[in-house]
Amino acid sequence: MPGKQTILVVDDAPENLDILKALLTPHYAIKVAINGLAAIKIANSHAPDLILLDIMMPELDGYEVCRRLKADPNTAKIPIIFVTAMSDATDEKRGFSVGAVDYVTKPIQPDTVKARVTTHLALAEQQRACEAKVTQRTQQLEASQRAAISMLGEAGHYNDNDTGIHIWRMASYAALLARSIHWSVEQTALIELAAPMHDTGKIGIPDAILKAPRRLTDDEMDIIKTHTTIGHSILSKSETPLFQMAADIALSHHERWNGSGYPNGLAGEAIPEAARITAITDVFDALTMKRPYKEAWPVEEAFEAIEKERGAHFDPHLVDIFLSMKSEIIKLQQKWNTLKAE
Repeated sequence: MPGKQTILVVDDAPENLDILKALLTPHYAIKVAINGLAAIKIANSHAPDLILLDIMMPELDGYEVCRRLKADPNTAKIPIIFVTAMSDATDEKRGFSVGAVDYVTKPIQPDTVKARVTTHLALAEQQRACEAKVTQRTQQLEASQRAAISMLGEAGHYNDNDTGIHIWRMASYAALLARSIHWSVEQTALIELAAPMHDTGKIGIPDAILKAPRRLTDDEMDIIKTHTTIGHSILSKSETPLFQMAADIALSHHERWNGSGYPNGLAGEAIPEAARITAITDVFDALTMKRPYKEAWPVEEAFEAIEKERGAHFDPHLVDIFLSMKSEIIKLQQKWNTLKAE
C-alpha cells in the first residue's frame, strides 16, 4: 500500500498471524511468513520497515532468523521485535543479544503491541534521518577536503602551467602503483589525496629563484631544496593520517634510493614508501608534460628514463611494478589529457 510503512509478521501459527494482521492492517502494510526461511526471503525482497518475529518455529527458530538478518547488510538495519510465549528473563536477554530491539510476550496485549510498533518505527525513521544527514555532511567534508588539497597542491605549483591536471594525474598514477603492491583500499585512497601536496613547500621559495630563466647557482639550489622541509612543516601541523602521509611525501620525495638525495640523504627502505611511490610518478608525469622550457617527452622515452634510474634514484622493485603497468599508465594519461582538452 503506497504511503504505508510495511511490517513483516513471522509466526508458524496461523491464528497468531490472524490476530496481528487484524490489529495492524488498518495502519500498516502487512507481509506474513510462516517460517524462518520465508521470513528471510521476504525481508530481502521487500525490505520491511519492521519485523515481528516469533521464536519457537520449526527448522530455523527466531533467534537464528534474527542472527542471519543482522549479519546481512541488506537487512541488518531492520528493527526486529520478538513476539513470543517464552517469557523467561534468560530468553529475553538472548533475544537482545542477537539483535532484537524489543521483546513482547504472548498472549499479546493489543495496546502494548501497537505502542511498541509505533515507537520502534519512529526510532528507525529518526536513525535513517540521522544517517542521511551524516552521509551528507561527510560528502560535504570530503568535498571541502579535496578542495583544500587542490589549493595546497596548486600553491606549490603556482608558477607552473598545467598545474591542476599534473597534480591529479600523477596522483592517479601513485594510486595505481600503490594498489599494485597490495596497499589497502584505505591507504591507496590516502596516497591519491596526499601525493598532490608533495610540492606545497614551494610556496616558501622566492619567485626570483622559481622563475629564474637560467641555471641556478649552488646557493639557489640549496634554497630550492628547502621546499621539502617547508612542506613538511606546513603539512605536519595536522595529525590526521592523510596529512601525516602528505608530510612524509613532501619531506622525502627528493630522497634517492642510493642515498644521494635530499634533505636527509636517506637510502633504500629508510625512505617512506609513499614518498618512493610519489617520486616515480611525479618524475614520470613531469617528463611527459610540456613546460615553457621544454617539450613533452614521448611516453616510451619517459618510461626508459625511469628504468635507467632503477636502483639509483628509484626503488628497483617499484620501478619493475611501474613498468609492468605501462598500458594502464597510458590509459590513465589519455583519460586525464581528455579531461584537459574538455
